[in-house]
Amino acid sequence: MKKLMTICFAVALLTFGVASAQDTMHNDNMKADASKKAVQVTGKISDDGKTFVSDKDGKSWTIANPDAVKGHEGHHVILTAQVDADKNEVNVKSLKMAK
Repeated sequence: MKKLMTICFAVALLTFGVASAQDTMHNDNMKADASKKAVQVTGKISDDGKTFVSDKDGKSWTIANPDAVKGHEGHHVILTAQVDADKNEVNVKSLKMAK
């Protein structure tokens, strides 16, 4: 009986080890979640409404959804946006006029 219990315990332990070794997806989601976080940036929208220039570093960003800034072309604004540094792009969630 003890031998059977030992074998069952060893098989259960081995099965758990194999199952946890195959779980590789938990690390991939960490980077995706960080890049989707909305941030506030202050700067000026270009006259055509397709780019945004940050006050902080003077960096120019392409606006992924230019309809979200329609009517604010050439204005100094505070954007709440998701920033994609790899594509040099911002996806505007909301904006308000800066002082």
